[in-house]
Amino acid sequence: MTLARALYSLLVWAAQPLLKHKLRRRAKAEPGYGHAIAERFGHYQPSSLGRDGAGQWIWIHAVSLGETRAAAVLLKHLRTHLPSMRLLLTHGTATGRAEGEKLLQPGDVQVWLPWDTPGAVQRFIQQFRPLVGVLMETEVWPNLVAACQQARIPLVLANARLNAKSLAGAQRWSALSRPAYAGLSAVLAQSAEDADRLRSLGAPVTAIMGNLKFDAQPDAILLAQGAAWRAASSRPVLLLASSREDEEAQWLAQWRAQPAMQRFQWLIVPRHPQRFCEVADLLTQAGLRVARRSQWGERLPPHDADVWLGDSLGEMTLYYACAQVALLGGSFAPLGGQNLIEAAACACPIIVGPHSFNFAQVAEQACCVGAALRVLDMAQGVDQAIALAQHPRALAQSRQAALAFAQAHRGAAQATAQAIARLLVQNHS
Repeated sequence: MTLARALYSLLVWAAQPLLKHKLRRRAKAEPGYGHAIAERFGHYQPSSLGRDGAGQWIWIHAVSLGETRAAAVLLKHLRTHLPSMRLLLTHGTATGRAEGEKLLQPGDVQVWLPWDTPGAVQRFIQQFRPLVGVLMETEVWPNLVAACQQARIPLVLANARLNAKSLAGAQRWSALSRPAYAGLSAVLAQSAEDADRLRSLGAPVTAIMGNLKFDAQPDAILLAQGAAWRAASSRPVLLLASSREDEEAQWLAQWRAQPAMQRFQWLIVPRHPQRFCEVADLLTQAGLRVARRSQWGERLPPHDADVWLGDSLGEMTLYYACAQVALLGGSFAPLGGQNLIEAAACACPIIVGPHSFNFAQVAEQACCVGAALRVLDMAQGVDQAIALAQHPRALAQSRQAALAFAQAHRGAAQATAQAIARLLVQNHS
């Protein structure tokens, strides 16, 4: 073990009490964080092995909701290429685990990925002994990679991305990050820019595959339901999608400053479920009439609300299908933006704020073909959303451009599954 990794290991070991405290605190708002806490430290029940024991797993790690949805697209193709596979699915967040539960078939297992201490990682590896590990997008942990190297378990970083900010951080800690990236067996990058950044850290980039999320097909039932909501609304529907901290307050400031906003039906969907009540309180205390999605069930949304609050999980397709235009959350605060591919696949034009470094290439491509529009701040975003919603011809063109953009970039899932299957064969031939 290098000195850098030894110091890192000491720090993450010392931080375990803080992690336990954080999990207990978050569990008050999201009960999922209180589930199976022992697994976070590498202690798994014998039943976690499933019916056939260890050594049979195709392991996919999808830390949160977005990565889990990308994993779902990949998994569909992996099951075709490896029909006898058994899935070991790991996560880091409650939303990821809840979404991942939908992907399980008989014989599959779902657990938390352990905190990256040497002991916890070793217990995870010894219990499951996967045939191959697939880390989704960004999840490179030094002790995890080292343990897999020692156990001769090939690790693939799939749908891999690395923005300039993350690269700069990794370079500052290169004594720790470079061995971790170099220890991967293969890296399948989303873009040429991602590939260049990953290679600069020593990662073995073997192919540029594109983004798996383009291969996700929107649920037809939710698309139809959203269209029905939009048709039944007496006002055009504008969406603030996957909003993050401070963005609802920015939106509320524009509500007060721009009376024209009140001629539209607004739909706000916070990114994180633990903030649903916080956002509802913020809006109602400002005097707005708020209708929560969780309260109207299968009925049409109420017509007498200023804001529909999307306080549900797994219904973003419904919300995008309902909206004429969407403001992309995470891009109006310096948080890097959210994935806009799902909106495009639902033919929903997107207004992107100034901060989209997490999805820089996709945002730029979408803007270039008219599927998205870049603005400087929330005020300009609201102006542009209103302007587009008021011009049917321009709106129709933007909707078509968004759909065409989503359809033009498909194919990464099939290619990624083939690459993983080849690696598995090579490693066990």
